Order: sequence, then structure tokens, then C-alpha cells
Amino acid sequence: MNSAEKKKIITENKPVYSILFIIGMCHLLNDSLQAVIPAMFPILERSLGLTFTQLGIIAFALNMLASVMQPVIGMYTDKRPMPYALPLGLTSSMIGMLGLALSPNFEMILISVLFIGLGSATFHPEGSRVAFLAAGPRRGLSQSIFQVGGNTGQALAPLITALVLVPLGQFGAIWFTLVAGLAVIFLLYIAKWYGNQMTAYTNERKKEAGTSSRSVPKKAIVFTLLILIFMVFARSWYQNAISNFYAFYAIDKYSLSIAEAQIYIFLFLLMGAIGTFIGGPLADRFGKRNVILFSLLAPAPLTILLPFVGQHVAMGMLCIIGLLLLSSFSVTVVYAQELVPGKIGTMSGLIVGLAFGMGAIGSVVLGALIDWIGLLPTMIFVSLLPLIGILTFLLPKDETVAKWYA
Repeated sequence: MNSAEKKKIITENKPVYSILFIIGMCHLLNDSLQAVIPAMFPILERSLGLTFTQLGIIAFALNMLASVMQPVIGMYTDKRPMPYALPLGLTSSMIGMLGLALSPNFEMILISVLFIGLGSATFHPEGSRVAFLAAGPRRGLSQSIFQVGGNTGQALAPLITALVLVPLGQFGAIWFTLVAGLAVIFLLYIAKWYGNQMTAYTNERKKEAGTSSRSVPKKAIVFTLLILIFMVFARSWYQNAISNFYAFYAIDKYSLSIAEAQIYIFLFLLMGAIGTFIGGPLADRFGKRNVILFSLLAPAPLTILLPFVGQHVAMGMLCIIGLLLLSSFSVTVVYAQELVPGKIGTMSGLIVGLAFGMGAIGSVVLGALIDWIGLLPTMIFVSLLPLIGILTFLLPKDETVAKWYA
């Protein structure tokens, strides 16, 4: 038995926590770089005089590139694994952060954001594949560890604004080139492990393909993916509305400073990160479909009430909403990967990339809507989005999906 086969057996028997924690930390570092961009919105609005529509376009450029390229990269690497794409992706993000700190105008900011978006598009499907390979039998838990790193990185955006960007301004973003460099070092180690592990996994998949005669319901799979995509749509639009624009709403409604308003966003995203972590283990125990359903419908009454409550109640509500809404973040990825086995990168790129893409479209639409009808009507509109979760009843149960491949 060679070393690659031994590693494969170890990975199948139990999660490789050392790899999971490192890739989760790299996800935190990667997404903290992305978090710098929306965190800079209040700074850019004042320093460069940008409109809400322009801010929405910046978010669109970042998220759309990441969303379009993620499934493309995932599809390519499903056929031709590229372990060293991980550190190369973070190198692209490092270049983008340097440009962001030095950009003198709207156009240069867009170019810098494209480098960051490309780095993110490369990291996410490949990072999710690493989490899959290190999962053993605990796929929900492993994706939670991986995804909670990303959500924690996003949650750092308000702290980045308050502690770095408010005192240092736009140029303060240059410090995050060091964050990218640290991630590159970690990912060089991950790439070596990933290469060995992927060789054993690919050989096993070829053996299974050669002996399998099963017939799966392709139409049902396509329909299920479309429903799942719609769930991601609802969650992403609401999350982006809070992440990108609720600070402006809090400043206007509660007469807060920029730094004070960022606390609301931080709490929402921090509790979302906690929800992401607990969602995976809950899905391992109670079923992925059940967690997806609960995560959307349970917070719906609170999202509807949120625009009408006082500032202290709003803070508590945002904590609960974030915890519940994002508890399905990692679960939807695992559900999709089990729905289409063998397409780890493609499914991760589709679901996570779609979250970025839907957020990108939502950022432009919501930014323009705020310019047109104002903050309060827009927040009332987005508060209804979690109700779309009722469509989760159309998803097949976990046991049904498992029978398709039995």
C-alpha cells in the first residue's frame, strides 16, 4: 500500500481536522480581503463622491466575476485538478488589494476589484474540494468548518471599517496585502496535501465509474438544482442588502456614526458565521433538506419586523436573523455535491458562485432602488425574501437522493 492510498483510507475513516482548520483559516483570510470592498463603501462615498449606484456597480464587478468564474473553474478542475491554483488565486487577490489602496478614481477601483474577484473565483471551488477530501464521513461538519472561515472573514468588514479604514482611509487597504501573502504561504502547504489526496480520489472514482450501472433521474436532478438555486437567490439578496446597505439605513434612521452603524453589520455577520458552523453538524444529524427549510422560514417573521423596530431591538433581531439565515450556507453546498456525485468543484462553484452572482445583481438593483425610492421602502421589500424558503418543500428528502445512487 503506497502513501497516497494510506492517506485516502485515513480520510475516509475520519475527518483530517488539521487540513480542515488550515483551509478554513485560509477561507477567513480570503474573504476578509473581499470584505474590505463593501467595508470601504462609506469611505469611498465621501472621499471620491460615489453614488449608491456606483457602489452597487463595484459590488457587482466583484461578485459577478467571482460567480461566473467559480463554476467554470470548478468544472475544469473536476477534470484536471490544479492544486497550485489555490496559492495563485490568492496572489491575484494580493495584487488587487495593492491596487485598491492606490486607486485614484472609480475606474481604477473597478480594475483592482476584478483581480480580487478572480482570486476569489479560483479559491472557493478548490477550497471546497479540499474540505470534501478531508471530510471523511462528516461532510456537513467539514463544509461548516470551511465555510465558517469565509463567513467570519466577511464578518470582519465592520471591524475593518472602524479600526483600519476610518482612521487610515482608502490607503489603509494596503495592509491587507500582508493578509493575502499569509494566505499564499498556508495554501502552498495545502496544495501539496491536496495533490496527493486527489490522485487517490480520482483513481477510486474511475473504478466506481467502470463498475456502475445505475440509472439516475436526470430531470428530477435538474429540477432540484433549480429549486436550490432559487433558495440561494433569496438568501443572497437579503444577506447583501444587510451587508452593503443596512449601515446607511442605521445611520439615517438612528442618527449613528459610520463606526457605530458597522456594529450592526458585524453582529449580523458574526452570528451568521456561528450559524454556518452549527448548520453542518445539524444537517449531519437531522437532514440537509430540513436545515435548509428551517434556515429560511424561521427568520422570516423577524426580517419583516426589522425595518420598524428601535435601534436596540434591531441589533438583537439582526443577531437572530444572521444565526438562522446562514445556518444553511454550507448545507446547500453539501446537498448539491451529493445530488451530483463526482462534480465537487462544479457544484461548489455553482452554489457558492451563485451566491456571489445573485448578490452582485442584488447590489446593483438594490443600490438603484435606494436611489429611486429610498432606504426604508427598499428594506421593506427585501424583508419579504426569506418567505421564498417555502419552495424548499419541493426539494427531495436526503433519503430520496441517496436512493438515486444506491
